[in-house]
Amino acid sequence: MVSASILDPTSLLEGAGPWVLVVVMAIIFVETGLLFPFLPGDTLVFTAAILAAPLGLTLPVLVVCVSIAAILGDQTGYHIGRRFGPRLFKPDARLFKTRYRDQADEFFVRYGGRALVLARFVPVVRTFVPPTVGMSKLPFRSFVLWNTIGGVAWALILTLAGYFLGGIPFVANNIEIIAVLIVIVSVLPIAIDILRRRRRA
Repeated sequence: MVSASILDPTSLLEGAGPWVLVVVMAIIFVETGLLFPFLPGDTLVFTAAILAAPLGLTLPVLVVCVSIAAILGDQTGYHIGRRFGPRLFKPDARLFKTRYRDQADEFFVRYGGRALVLARFVPVVRTFVPPTVGMSKLPFRSFVLWNTIGGVAWALILTLAGYFLGGIPFVANNIEIIAVLIVIVSVLPIAIDILRRRRRA
């Protein structure tokens, strides 16, 4: 069904055919629900909004589907953390390294419930915040509230940005470059934070 590389959002979406919404929702869900941080969540949603018309998608449907997948993904990640958290993260693990958990935990402690909203826009961090919160004492109702706000905000901002910026010829003709820029901008807060820590050390 999808022969394109999963790291090439444009080819992936165009190759999905009538299953494009299923593919988008699945990747967004897996990124946080199954704790796989190296998927193109931001760029996938942004690109899907740019290509909405050629792909046969409407903006409201895309926003709703992205929101649902994002919210359900974090809910699943939360329950994984609550049940398996202490055994899941290990210092020498390939994927679930303790330092990822500690980074997400520090992010959560610093911003409180708002971390669930802010983490949505930071790759890697957004994957590990839900299970970290699952290991914390945050009430489940509070998690559901902040998770819903974050999921809807993330879906709205990325889809609206892609939809309206897609009308600009430069953006439409350079989707790959824009996708790379999104990743750079998304990772920038982490890079700045790392540099600050090194200077303090």
